[in-house]
Parts: sequence; structure tokens; C-alpha cells
Amino acid sequence: MAIAKKMQVFAERSSWIRRMFEEGARMKAEFGAENVFDFSLGNPDVPPPPKFTEVLRELAAEDKPGLHGYMPNGGYPFVREALAARLSEEHGVRFDQGDVLMTCGAAGALNVVMKSLLDPGDEVIILSPFFVEYNFYVDNHGGTTKIVATDAEFNLDLEAIRGALSERTKVVLINSPNNPTGQVYPAGDLQALGRLLDEAGERFCTTIYLVSDEPYRKIVFDDCEVPSIMAATRNAIVVSSYSKDLSLPGERIGYLAVHPDMHGKVELLDALTLANRILGFVNAPALMQRVVERLQDVSVDCSIYARRREVFCRVLDEAGFEYVRPRGAFYLFPRTPIADDVEFCSILQQEKILAVPGRGFGAPGHIRLAFCVDEEVIARSADAFRRAMERAGGR
Repeated sequence: MAIAKKMQVFAERSSWIRRMFEEGARMKAEFGAENVFDFSLGNPDVPPPPKFTEVLRELAAEDKPGLHGYMPNGGYPFVREALAARLSEEHGVRFDQGDVLMTCGAAGALNVVMKSLLDPGDEVIILSPFFVEYNFYVDNHGGTTKIVATDAEFNLDLEAIRGALSERTKVVLINSPNNPTGQVYPAGDLQALGRLLDEAGERFCTTIYLVSDEPYRKIVFDDCEVPSIMAATRNAIVVSSYSKDLSLPGERIGYLAVHPDMHGKVELLDALTLANRILGFVNAPALMQRVVERLQDVSVDCSIYARRREVFCRVLDEAGFEYVRPRGAFYLFPRTPIADDVEFCSILQQEKILAVPGRGFGAPGHIRLAFCVDEEVIARSADAFRRAMERAGGR
């Protein structure tokens, strides 16, 4: 086979969501889409806010010279200025437009960060359950991952993180609100983590960066507030996107923000800007930059996801599942009634339910259920979930 052996291995490791997608297509063709309960993909289905369409039409109709040309690799200054103003209010520190870069989504931002920070063999600590792509982003730039489990409630295990730190640790990567658990890390835990990393950096005579992946920051429930890592350490970097809060995943528009008081900030921002270019992104999409500049205080109707969460929790409660109630994002991550989460996903498929095994997120013994689907689909799945639990009990 001509492809790289590493890619063959990666393809196998990243295949769970893809397998569910392909199985879903097959089942929908066989049984009809209306008869399949597909909770496998985290693809936001809530429509973008009405103002998005209004602004998009207005900007697309403009016919000024240079509208579709290159701009500075970090993005349009006026867009970064608008973003910096919003982030200053959101995070409680004063960002300048030079502290933020526009990127091709949060994924692009993470690759830019890893390219800028990692030397070969440097370590990145990621917390399980985790977004499956993290391992690949680190490997892209010569790093290695150390996986540290969260506690039973999917909160930070500070002692486990302490034990994983070494002189090669360069980044601790967190995701809050979390995919796949919906957990939001409390402010006190983040501040303790920041102190831990700063103390370890002094001990090892290095700098350990706290990087927070936050595309779900605005998808929260029960008046939950997402604390800022900028209060935890000056060695803080936030990456995010408009994929979830504006329902624009296909437009690939995101950003990164560096703590304004970080030591060595100028050198890091220069490296980030260069990485944005030489990784092949060059710059974030011009039209979408101009659109989101006008939408800094706009987001989707989160109450839609909140109602779906309530319906799904009732379905799972009635079927007898155990789970941690999500505080944000649009996923549930219940325990499986049998140890083998892949086998339980097969049982669910017999009831025409599609879920992703937890081992794909580094947490076997769970399944991920995405509730970015119509509320009626969730409600109709109740009997199927009950039957699946009965089947599992028979095993």
C-alpha cells in the first residue's frame, strides 16, 4: 500500500465516528431515515442567528477592490480589534487586537499553537475523555501526548496531572465545556491548575502553557458560567471558533488569544502568525472574518439545546442509564450497562440507535450521544433505549 504506515494506524484509531456515520447511512437507506435514531455526529443543526444571514447578504453584495485579496496573516486588524474588545469583557483582562489571531477554526488554531510551541519529543498532557483529534494535532508537530484521566464526575484530577508533569511537558490542553462529557471545569480548579503549572515550570526551569479549547463556551445550561483560564496563569492561550455558537462549522472560522501579560508574548505571537501562514492556512477566510466582526455579541438560541437536554435526560432516566448531567455543549456521555462499550453500541444498533463508543474518546465503558438532532427524534427513541437496556441485561 502506498500511504504512510502512520496514516494507516491513524485511520484505524480515528475511525469510530466515521464508522458510525457510514453505518448510519446504510441503516437509513435500508430502514428509512425517519426510523433511525442517529446521535453519532456533533454537527450543530440549530440554524445560525437571523442576523448572520442579514450580514452575510449585505457583505456579499459589496463590490469594493481588494475584498477577496490577502490580508495580514493574523487577520484583518479591524476584525481582531472587535474580537479583542469582546474577549476583554469575557475573560476579565484587557486584550489588544495584536493579542488575537483569526484562524481556520479551532482546529486550525490548535495546530498553529502546537507548531509554534513544540520541539520534537515535547509532551502535551490531554485529559480523558478527550476530543479524538487532539492526539493527531500533537503528533503533527513532533510532540507526544500523555493522557490523564479526569475524576468520576469528569472534573480535573489535579494530583494525577501533577504526577504526569515532567521537564518535557510543554502544554496542558483542556476542553471546557467538554466534548464528549459536557462538563465545565470550576474556577477554583482552574486556578489550582494554573498554580500547579507555574510551580512546575519554575521547578523544571521551563514554561508550561495552559491551552483551553472553547468552541462550546456559549452553549451552557442552568445559568452556568465558563471561568476564564486567563485568571489562572499568564501562560494561557485560548482557542475557539464560531462553529457552535453561530452554527457555522463548515465555514472554518475561529481564533486564538494569548494572555496580554505573558512573558515572551511578542516572540510567541510572531511564531503563531508565521505558523498560520506556513501550515498552509495563510489566513482565515476573508468573507467570514468580515461577517463575524459584526456578530461578536450574537449567538444561537441555546434554549433549543437546553430543551433537548431535558428530553434526553428523561429518556435515559426512564431507561435506567447512569450519567453525569452535562453543564454545556450538546452531548451526553452515559455509562454502558456492560463493560464492552463497542458491544453495547452493537446492541443499540439492533434498536436502530447510533452512538459512538467511549473508547474513541479515551474512556471505554461509556457512549457519546449528541443531541444536535430534532427534539422529536430524541423523544421517539425512548422505547428503543429501554429495549436496548433489556437486551444488555440479558447478556
